[in-house]
Amino acid sequence: MFIRRRKNKSGSTTIVIVDKSKGKFTELHNVGTSKEEDRILELIVLGKEWIRSKELAIQPELDLYGEEREAKSNELKAVEDVLSNIDNILINGTDLILNRVFDRIGFNEIKDEVFRKLVLSRLSYPASKAATVEYLKNHFDEDINLSRIYRYLDKLGDKQHTKVQKISVIHTREILGGSIGVMFYDVTTLYFETDLEDDLRKTGFSKEGKHSHPQIILGLLVSLDGYPLAYCIHEGNKYEGHTMLPVIEAFVKEYGLDEFIVVADSGLMNNANIEELERLGYKYIIGAKLKTEKLSIREYICSQPKIDRQMFEIDKGQGRRLLVGYTDDRAKKDAYNRDKGVRRLEKAYRRGSLSKENINKRGYNKFLDINSQIHVTINYDKIAQDAAWDGLKGYLTNTTIPTEQVYEAYHNLWNVERAFRIAKSKIEIRPMFHFTRRRIEAHICICFVALKVYKELERVLKITDIKLSVDKVMNMAKTITTIRVYLPQNKCYITKTMIMKRHQRIAMLFDEKFWVNR
Repeated sequence: MFIRRRKNKSGSTTIVIVDKSKGKFTELHNVGTSKEEDRILELIVLGKEWIRSKELAIQPELDLYGEEREAKSNELKAVEDVLSNIDNILINGTDLILNRVFDRIGFNEIKDEVFRKLVLSRLSYPASKAATVEYLKNHFDEDINLSRIYRYLDKLGDKQHTKVQKISVIHTREILGGSIGVMFYDVTTLYFETDLEDDLRKTGFSKEGKHSHPQIILGLLVSLDGYPLAYCIHEGNKYEGHTMLPVIEAFVKEYGLDEFIVVADSGLMNNANIEELERLGYKYIIGAKLKTEKLSIREYICSQPKIDRQMFEIDKGQGRRLLVGYTDDRAKKDAYNRDKGVRRLEKAYRRGSLSKENINKRGYNKFLDINSQIHVTINYDKIAQDAAWDGLKGYLTNTTIPTEQVYEAYHNLWNVERAFRIAKSKIEIRPMFHFTRRRIEAHICICFVALKVYKELERVLKITDIKLSVDKVMNMAKTITTIRVYLPQNKCYITKTMIMKRHQRIAMLFDEKFWVNR
């Protein structure tokens, strides 16, 4: 159907509706006649409306957007149905990764979910035990009572301590190719937020500057690359040099080690320790105290030319070798630190605040003297003598390995220092708020396992070329959620971990296949 304008002899125009069928034209409707152009246009509009009404009468109007509207409606309904059936939302990205690492090491041999939760919480949300309870409830819907945690800590005891060390050693041996080789030992202090002492928590020299707080001494034995092997806990006022031999001897006997080298800092060693190491047949590399050597050796060391990164060797007899090295960088650092310390002494001297209580061997107070009038002065001759040792570092060993390997082994001691930094800054092993020996020991045990999990995840990221630190991976994983939906018709649950585009760099860590043979 269409509109036709038909001219009349009278000069008017008639608007008619015409239909063409089988080559014939048929007038269906006379809309009207007029001589005025405005009226004619109105009649054309009326004609179009007539055509439209007739077409609708013959065939219902096609809804070109009906299917789209229906699809949108169905989509909304489907989403609403899913949302209404969501049973739980867990912010568990970190746990999904850490659980796999925990199991991979072998800690799943310890069949206790409280232990697992406490370890993983130290990595994802290090906090007090009370705050940990809230964290587990809010993020994982885990309702673990605080009293239950404290009861668990009370029963953890020495048995668990031995078991976690054994698991850690077996795994470390495996990733190192079957042999421990070099072992590094060092100690740190852990303070308590209290003024009360007991048989374990004692005030002593604090590496953290908390001299007025009771503390304990924590000794840590690690392998190459910093994988934790064993630990020991001692009273806070114990001489740190007496902490090493017991833990090493017990470790060697427990795991039947024969070929290994113990590496330790000079602060842990004295003649008695060295003699005991040799009596037990242990090989060692320790930092040497060059300034306490006998006069002939000191004179020989100072007579040698100072060439950057050059080492020389002194045979001390009885199979002992003293290796001495010099670097320009160390010399600059030694000079800078001494000048800074001397300026502080000079400032105190000008104020008149130096007294005989300052006469001791701590730090740069060693440059102080006291005269017959009981006046404290700065001895600049001692300062000049000290400068002669700038840049020098000594290493005492009873091994026969090349000099370069001795140097490299000793400087891997930073692995222990880094392990302590991780334990203190990431796992937040201190300050501690426990007051009984058993709970303190349990807390240290949990942190030791958390450290091992951290180091294993770090290793996995490195060997799989995921160019992210553990901390960055953990931060990204904290934004990953798992949704659990209940299907009423199927009477079952479906869980889905939501890996978004921003998570693609760590997406493989959530794939079961990724962890095969890692």
